[in-house]
Amino acid sequence: MQALTNRVKVVDRRPMSLMERMYLPAIFKGMLITFSHIFKKKPTINYPEQKRPFSPVFRGLQILNRDEEGRENCTACGLCAVACPAEAITMEAAERQPGEEHLYREEKYAAKYEINMLRCIFCGLCEEACPKDAIYMSETFTPADYQRKQFIYGKNDLLIPHPKEDPEAYKKALGNRAVNKA
Repeated sequence: MQALTNRVKVVDRRPMSLMERMYLPAIFKGMLITFSHIFKKKPTINYPEQKRPFSPVFRGLQILNRDEEGRENCTACGLCAVACPAEAITMEAAERQPGEEHLYREEKYAAKYEINMLRCIFCGLCEEACPKDAIYMSETFTPADYQRKQFIYGKNDLLIPHPKEDPEAYKKALGNRAVNKA
């Protein structure tokens, strides 16, 4: 019979020597490997105190963006909802009223904007489809919870902090995007 590969090993059936029967060399070799791992860098981190660096292509929780004046970028065009393969985004549009120019950039805005995080597959297509840079994937994980209702994020949960009222939280929410903009 011919072997399929040339990695065939002939089994050695000769009797074991005295050193092999005592297993001491094998035990010392195993202990040497174990002790060598003590002095190596540990791969684990202490999560709440230490944060693991994110990959540049990491896609986390969605954020609704604002401009530098604090006005919402979203114009309720619905392209993000159409692009979402999991149908996790729902929105309702409304017309801007006179005197609300400081709240919304365009005449139309999203009165209701919800993302069901249990359906979201974090593909990033909503971010790519948005023509106004109104939604982006942040560097934040979706927190764990016991109730399904807590995973449906409304507009107030997704909106980035106001850049003039809370500049530190705004820069933190932007993450690496603030560095890339500068």
